[in-house]
Amino acid sequence: MRKFFTAAVLIPLGVAFVVFAVANRHRVTVSFNPVDPSDPALSMSPPLFVVIIAVAMLGVVAGGMATWFRQRHWRRAARQHEADARAARAQLADLRAGAAPGRYGPPRLAAPLREGAGYGAGGRDKQGATL
Repeated sequence: MRKFFTAAVLIPLGVAFVVFAVANRHRVTVSFNPVDPSDPALSMSPPLFVVIIAVAMLGVVAGGMATWFRQRHWRRAARQHEADARAARAQLADLRAGAAPGRYGPPRLAAPLREGAGYGAGGRDKQGATL
């Protein structure tokens, strides 16, 4: 299903690029000299569609880099949380290994409370339920 939607977007986009390229084949002069735009050493004459597609690609790359740099805080936090989780898993494994019942004999249970000990008269809580 995902491949279908990808194809449904990419095929019309490719057709639009081809139509755009055929319609804009005339050459334009691009100069990189702001002082003397007519200087042929720092100018070139590519087709218009090449200029527009190149500028669009540079915009996508620049936007991707800007987004990547802005998200560095979240990547750093994710790495820190992953390290904390890994340390917690290791500590839990050590605690479980230390609390294994076969190591020091069977686990001992706490002694039962005496009648009336701890919760008022008769071993009942405030609502009167027997403990």
